[in-house]
Amino acid sequence: MDEAQTGELLSALGEQLAARHEQVELVVIGGSALLTLGLTGRATRDVDVVALLDGRALLDPRPLPQAVIEARDQVARDFDLPNDWLNAAPAALLDFGLPAGFIDRLERRTYGDALTAHFASRFDQIHLKLSAMVDQGAGKHEADLRALGPTPHELVAAARWTRTQDPSQPFRDELIGALADLGVVDASLDP
Repeated sequence: MDEAQTGELLSALGEQLAARHEQVELVVIGGSALLTLGLTGRATRDVDVVALLDGRALLDPRPLPQAVIEARDQVARDFDLPNDWLNAAPAALLDFGLPAGFIDRLERRTYGDALTAHFASRFDQIHLKLSAMVDQGAGKHEADLRALGPTPHELVAAARWTRTQDPSQPFRDELIGALADLGVVDASLDP
């Protein structure tokens, strides 16, 4: 899906939620967030929900609320998509915590009266994409990270956060290699 289709699908989801008299606030990361905020042009296959937002609290979206599942599945039928076009796959990131100040940097978009989506900021996406690049391999994560044009300072901040997600020596070694590939050498990874 591209930027226009992402918006169309989220609008349709908002309509389905409104028909169910539900109001939902989703926190979205990944490719669809990058597209919506105009940070990249790479198409994506899904909308990644990392959390639900309740006031200033990030709530674990696993499992997605029943109303969201029903609305998502109806949108999937209407647009001939797999049901996982909207999923909570990245919610495990909540287990160890998102970057400090994450909530304050969210960028809000509304889709009708029933759906508000909060998209991770460029700064936070740098953190998340660096972590994914090291954990899952370069590919789309490296391409997205390079498209974000992070400064060395932003990459070091992101690297320090990724160490809170996986403090193991093998991950640290991969992280140092990834930073070198991105032009950052001799970075202190201590917080």
